[in-house]
Amino acid sequence: MTELFSYDFMQRALTATVCMAVLCPVIGIFLVLRRTSMTGDALAHASLAGVAVGLAGGVNPVGASFIFTSAAALLIEALRGLFKNFSDLILTIVLALSVGIAVTLITSGAVHANAESFLFGSILTVTDEDLVIVGLLTAAALLLGALNYNALVCIAFDEEAARAAGVKVRLTAAVFALISAAAVASSIRVAGVLVMSSLLTVPVATALQFRQGFARTLAAAMIVSLIDSVGGLMLAAIVDAAPGGLIALTSVAVLAFVMMGRFVLYRLRRGSSSS
Repeated sequence: MTELFSYDFMQRALTATVCMAVLCPVIGIFLVLRRTSMTGDALAHASLAGVAVGLAGGVNPVGASFIFTSAAALLIEALRGLFKNFSDLILTIVLALSVGIAVTLITSGAVHANAESFLFGSILTVTDEDLVIVGLLTAAALLLGALNYNALVCIAFDEEAARAAGVKVRLTAAVFALISAAAVASSIRVAGVLVMSSLLTVPVATALQFRQGFARTLAAAMIVSLIDSVGGLMLAAIVDAAPGGLIALTSVAVLAFVMMGRFVLYRLRRGSSSS
């Protein structure tokens, strides 16, 4: 098992995975609290369009993904004010635009590189340049999140109350959009587009089972995300499969295990109290 990490490609994949695992729950917990979990799916598809544009233009696809996903996230926040009663329409619009761009570029022959690895994730394709971009995006996103922590928490629980309290809602929403784009762009190489939303939300769902406060839930989500992501990556290396699917399966398995554990503890406590 330890021999796997002697290879350069595995070390790069592991580093990118750790960055992804730390950053994704930071975004996921706010998406869950705002009841906009499917936004992650829309941003994942937007990142694929960015990858297609990057590959077609001969620039780094991760960097192009961040730029395009940032634009999509800002567009979602802008349209949220126009479609207040139909928020699901916003995601449909962004999905249609993103998928249209990606499919057109990929099928027209404008993209000469293999785009399949960005759909399912890959251990082999993470480059040193990707790692630099992922590291910078992760550090910048975590710094932005820390500086705007209180405002983000206020908006997550009650946007109207946050506005009444003097929180700059639009500015904070724009910051959150950029952090979300960084999380998605950092994850696309290893995890792929198709399971991106699960990385953002399933570790948070697992952490919520512990019924702790916000800060402890966020910390638990990060730990769970690290277990899910690193475990899935190692399984992918062992069975020679795309890491995205196995990371998603691992995260769901951990969630199921924690839920079963909670149920068993509940039954034991109920039995002891009744006796």
